[in-house]
Amino acid sequence: MFVVIINFPPIKEGKDAAFREWFAETNKTFANHKGFIGRRLLKPKKEGNYAAIVEHESYETFMAMHESPAHAEAGKRVIPLFEGKPTPSFFEVIVGLPTP
Repeated sequence: MFVVIINFPPIKEGKDAAFREWFAETNKTFANHKGFIGRRLLKPKKEGNYAAIVEHESYETFMAMHESPAHAEAGKRVIPLFEGKPTPSFFEVIVGLPTP
């Protein structure tokens, strides 16, 4: 399994609801891509910025989604909501529990 952890920059003032709506909508869109397993938005317990966990069957299926027109359109819609750019980190799962 391939995992991306995305650290989002601060959300512009008054844009939090729009960001959360964008995330929920794009979950539905990205779920249609081959190899997609899941995508979760994380809110910090105290201070800080949102993060996300994206799970795919492989790096190749993730990149196919990442390079799709749907992903490009999603990016155009969300970038204006940020005070900066998201920072992704890429991981291969080497030990884990099986998914149900």
